[in-house]
Amino acid sequence: MSASLTILAVDGIGEITTGDDLAAIIADASSLEDGDVVVVTQKIVSKAEGMLEAVDADDPLSHKQIVERESVRVLRRRGDLIISETKHGFVCANAGIDLSNVARGYAALLPEDSDRSARRIRDGIKARVGVEVAVIISDTFGRTWRRGLTDVAIGCAGIGPILDLRGSTDTYGREMQVTEVAVVDELASAAELVMGKATGVPVAIVRGVPREWLRRGDVRSEIIRKPEEDLFR
Repeated sequence: MSASLTILAVDGIGEITTGDDLAAIIADASSLEDGDVVVVTQKIVSKAEGMLEAVDADDPLSHKQIVERESVRVLRRRGDLIISETKHGFVCANAGIDLSNVARGYAALLPEDSDRSARRIRDGIKARVGVEVAVIISDTFGRTWRRGLTDVAIGCAGIGPILDLRGSTDTYGREMQVTEVAVVDELASAAELVMGKATGVPVAIVRGVPREWLRRGDVRSEIIRKPEEDLFR
């Protein structure tokens, strides 16, 4: 593993609108190197892909109809809060529907396929500047039994979501039986530290990631726990 990582905020992205070429915008705003991991917030991916829906700007609950529609299963309700499962397999608040950092009168939906979105950005960057990067699409999730929010990966390309340490030994020589590290979630959370929630920085570069992490992989098949393996559903 690398001795250190460097996390760089990418300034100058600007306001994203439907149809914008995120790969070109990111490539033009940054100096990318082979092996970089580009972390992109879900919000600008949704904007570029047109995943916006009009809501009543004067009704703070007008997006709840969209939440119900985008939920394949509601797990919990408490007041106005809904914890539901989306068609992507994510369990999150309000089916990932969000009013923050979008124009008044609109709600942002999750991308149809965030892994595909990550592949499109990765391929576009390679075509434009000729460098091999990995891409993570990040979003902000709450955490069961813990207060506070953190960013996690909802899509990726060019990086393995899980670092499987099963079969290796710990510092005492004991074989690890169950240790699988969600490195894409850790990188998404680390990148958020330089992006923030209200700074207008929706892209960051993580440099120095071990080369062995860079492989084919996607969030949907590797990160989302199967229902039969889930102790809480």
